[in-house]
Amino acid sequence: MIWIELAIFLACIIIGSRIGGIGMGTIAGLGLIIFVFIFRMPPGSPPVIVLGMILAVITALSAMEAAGGLDYLVSVAEKVMRKNPKSITFVAPLVTYVLIFASGTQHVIYALLPVISEISIKAGVRPERPMSISVIAAMHGLIASPISAATVALVGSLAGLNVSLPQIMMITIPATLIAVVIGALSVMRKGKELADDPVYQEKLAKGLIKGGSKAEIKVLEGVELKRAKGSTIMFFIAIMTVVIVGMFPSIRPTYETVINGAAQTGQITMGNTIIILMLATAGLIMVLFKAKAADSVASKTMKSGIIALISILGISWLGSSFYEANQILIIENIKNLIAGHQWVFAFGLFVLSILLFSQAATVTILIPVGVALGIAPAILIGVYPAVNGYFFLPTYGTVIAAVSFDQSGTTRIGKYLINHSFMLPGLVTTISAVAIALILTTIIL
Repeated sequence: MIWIELAIFLACIIIGSRIGGIGMGTIAGLGLIIFVFIFRMPPGSPPVIVLGMILAVITALSAMEAAGGLDYLVSVAEKVMRKNPKSITFVAPLVTYVLIFASGTQHVIYALLPVISEISIKAGVRPERPMSISVIAAMHGLIASPISAATVALVGSLAGLNVSLPQIMMITIPATLIAVVIGALSVMRKGKELADDPVYQEKLAKGLIKGGSKAEIKVLEGVELKRAKGSTIMFFIAIMTVVIVGMFPSIRPTYETVINGAAQTGQITMGNTIIILMLATAGLIMVLFKAKAADSVASKTMKSGIIALISILGISWLGSSFYEANQILIIENIKNLIAGHQWVFAFGLFVLSILLFSQAATVTILIPVGVALGIAPAILIGVYPAVNGYFFLPTYGTVIAAVSFDQSGTTRIGKYLINHSFMLPGLVTTISAVAIALILTTIIL
């Protein structure tokens, strides 16, 4: 019976990913109908606190975007890259990493990709090199960010295991950052030089290479600039506050409740702390920097965030139902598979991320299984970068965007689908990040 249930689970993932958007979540709902109402499996439960944290962070980010904060960050990133055109293969991924890390969302890379293409062409650098590694850098910057959906999901999944957010960051930030540099080295000589590339030369001869960038970086001035800077500073203060509270749990307030006449003392959880802080940050940005509520709701961040929320809600709930119905069998089989080699769990994260196209959803489904298996928290944090496997099939939005924005035609999807421009930097960076993170866990944890 488990194989039929697994086939339905995988079918929901595949069909949902092909539909795109909220398809993953809605098709998972059909799977739940089959599991719960037809097969009489336990309903499981969605990760309510994780979803709440993600929603609160998205709200704060949307308010910052409505106030011009993301436009301001992108404009700063563009200036940095234009100052070092010859080193674009290294500068672009590092700038992308920092920008995604700071903003907690990958969608800002869409404004950077055409700029990277333009700068590369003008500097005579094959655009495939910085374009491909920048897309991968965005993935790794996201999982290192303390306010990304993936990190929030990881913190929620490891709650109660005596692991703090600062400890996680001390491992993921250096591991992913060093890995991005290694990834950039791997593509430094990739492909023919731009002047020798036949596809580029053909486009150039036909006049298909435009002099200007396709990017439209919004120019902020006067009051708009002040509000944008202010909202950005406010958001960074919120991030630092989250990190400090995670570093010093005693800061979190305690409270008393009376149950059956007996007073009981409790302490607010880290999850609830993040939700409160981020909602308050969104409110302050709206009040102090005139971010309109309507603009926040209509922002790209809110739209992409809601899509992620619905997808995580559906697929994690479906996964929870499948897991609860087959818990003993799943745990025993995975335990035998990883016996003596817990790091093998990384392959599970990598493969599932290819299917789900979401780091957060992958973490939400598999990390709790790892916790139930008794895998050491150090190992779970060490293999965490493996959730970036969704570059493997060139169907993710940032991958497709990079191919589209590269005017030179050097960033490509190969004839055999998997021989695309992102495979080499993706594998090198992800493997390096996992290896470095596992080493760092032995030192820090």
